[in-house]
Amino acid sequence: MPKLVSLYIRHVIIGYILAALFVAGLLWLNVGNLWHLVTHTAAGPLAVFLLFMFNGIVFSGVQFGIAIMRMAEPEDRGRGGGRRMAVQPQAVAVPVKSERNAPQRQRGFDDFS
Repeated sequence: MPKLVSLYIRHVIIGYILAALFVAGLLWLNVGNLWHLVTHTAAGPLAVFLLFMFNGIVFSGVQFGIAIMRMAEPEDRGRGGGRRMAVQPQAVAVPVKSERNAPQRQRGFDDFS
């Protein structure tokens, strides 16, 4: 099996374990009265299963993304590039037309749309 596929499978399993812990924590702490809701409804087990599955998708995706990003090689810092600006910012005067001295006109219905 290629290394990338085994890495993906390993982190998907880790993500689903984290999702199971998260859903168990939600139910145990009774967040939003969730325990009562899923135990007193006929569709409660389905809701818990779907909560587990969708959180597993999210957690495994994040887990795999973090694993891939951590594989990057360290950057060559050199002289600390990127910290100094190549061009110094300068203030530029921008002419603005003033409406204080303009003659007043009556506003119509179309002016507000």
